[in-house]
Amino acid sequence: MLVPEALLEAAVAARRVVVVTGAGMSAESGVPTFRDAQTGLWERYAAEDLATPEAWERDPAFVWAWYLSRFGAVAHVEPNAGHRAVAAWAGLTQVRVVTQNVDDLHERAGSRDVVHLHGSLTSFRCGRCETAYAGVVDVPERPVERVDPPTCAHCGGQVRPGVVWFGELNPFETDVSDVAHVVWRETAAGALPALVAALRGRGERPWDQPGGP
Repeated sequence: MLVPEALLEAAVAARRVVVVTGAGMSAESGVPTFRDAQTGLWERYAAEDLATPEAWERDPAFVWAWYLSRFGAVAHVEPNAGHRAVAAWAGLTQVRVVTQNVDDLHERAGSRDVVHLHGSLTSFRCGRCETAYAGVVDVPERPVERVDPPTCAHCGGQVRPGVVWFGELNPFETDVSDVAHVVWRETAAGALPALVAALRGRGERPWDQPGGP
């Protein structure tokens, strides 16, 4: 895959890189995007109707069971070439990852500097006192409709998913796309490995040179 020259020049010159990822990044690993059709027990429900404080207040056992199914699904997929390329990029310059995704695929690929804007499926907290939950979370072998959430050892409140409850957009054109200096619309698993390979091939590291940017 040929990397656009303008993008390659910008990447070569960058002393620090922030990689922002969304649903499309994990979709290539087989993680359904937030708005993909629900299946099985959840096919009658929209994800947006389950990932809300109101849904939690109404039926926490139902919402907890749904999140356990998502947690279990993510545990069975692997980082894709895009995740691994981002981790490899950090070997060329300073790279920070900012992601909307709630999975841990960036971390499992080797990225160390990851910020989760919407929280993470792999961390849980008390819905009352916000204390992190360090206990074991058991995922049913088969999807079930309801599972009672664990209890916080600190205050007795219900433990909830450590995520932010709002919708997540698919990887379409956005209202801020036109302010980016370079736009390259390709899949993450294809574009990111190509970019990192091109950077290695170019062999230019101006940030290491005296007087570099």
